[in-house]
Amino acid sequence: MSLKTIRRIVTANDPQGRSAVRWEGPAPGQHENAQFAGRGHTDFWVWRQTPQPLAGDVDTGLWADEFPGPREGGHLRVVHWLPGNDVPVVKPHAPKPSADGRSWDRGGGNNCSISDMHKTESVDFGIVLHGERGLVLDDYETVIRPGDIVVQVGAWHLWDSSRVGCHMAFDMISADFGPGRDGVQQGDAQPLQPPAGLQLPAGVRPQRRIVTIDREPGRSSLVIDGASPDVRLDASRPGFALQRMWVVEGHPAPIVPETLRLPHVLVPPANGTVLNVMTIPPDANWRGRASEVAARAWFESIGAGSVATCGSIPGNPYSKQSSTVDFLVVTEGELTLLLDTGETRLAAGEIAVVRGGNYALGNASDRPAVVAVASHDAVQE
Repeated sequence: MSLKTIRRIVTANDPQGRSAVRWEGPAPGQHENAQFAGRGHTDFWVWRQTPQPLAGDVDTGLWADEFPGPREGGHLRVVHWLPGNDVPVVKPHAPKPSADGRSWDRGGGNNCSISDMHKTESVDFGIVLHGERGLVLDDYETVIRPGDIVVQVGAWHLWDSSRVGCHMAFDMISADFGPGRDGVQQGDAQPLQPPAGLQLPAGVRPQRRIVTIDREPGRSSLVIDGASPDVRLDASRPGFALQRMWVVEGHPAPIVPETLRLPHVLVPPANGTVLNVMTIPPDANWRGRASEVAARAWFESIGAGSVATCGSIPGNPYSKQSSTVDFLVVTEGELTLLLDTGETRLAAGEIAVVRGGNYALGNASDRPAVVAVASHDAVQE
């Protein structure tokens, strides 16, 4: 058994400035474990500077493996873990740093279905695509399933996929633990809770958000495990919802327990990132009632009027273009990525990297699609 291939779309702007597909097909950046066939990871995109460059003809998903990602940037990858618990587990031990001093492990894993208890100098968005995974902290354990999102804020943690195996996407953003290298919580912000009585549209499920952090050296803690507390709807699109998950305020990524008091929704802060989960209803639900005026008003309502390009893509007024690199990770249903030069479909488990191009998200199917969108600040060079 070899690593499962996962389809990837990468866009770029053509010489006329129009958004277009640059690469499409199985993501080529595969790294298979030498000991366990089918275990390993696939890199989808890597960046070595923040903000990221928008242009370039190099497929950075093919760059050499680096963990936890470049110090001045990060990476988007999918890890492939196998089921089974017949491989001996390494005994827990005192924390050991990696050669570059940016990750640490305490043993307890088998490198097949169970990871070591470890921490990395990064803030990670972990998105389950297939199967399930046990998440183990020093003070909490839970099981995560497709669509669940874990925000690891530099915390100690262990992953257990021994029951069924899993594929899980990780957008890992470099941090700086600073003096002492403990990577403990900065500040005392309290996690936000969903407002009482919040009613989601038909077809929209609450988005699970699990946030972890080290409140004291050497010990990880759960910050919150619950539904996103920030939901944005659109009266012109029945069945649409944007559920905000996390904001990385700058680079290096801060080690803080909550970020959703920041105002950024679609547009990230300078040198930062914003993660949203969108439920995209079937186009038939809103076609004929959502005008360009209504679409622009929706962008304005979430502070993103500057990126709205409503009317630039025929048939879908909800287009946008920003100086960002957007990672689109489809977790449910089938999405249509509409570009200036055409469109392509993305099914659950597939990923697109949109580099500063004009685009809209549609849904030609008869059921909702769900996509996690991580927008990273970027620049034209």
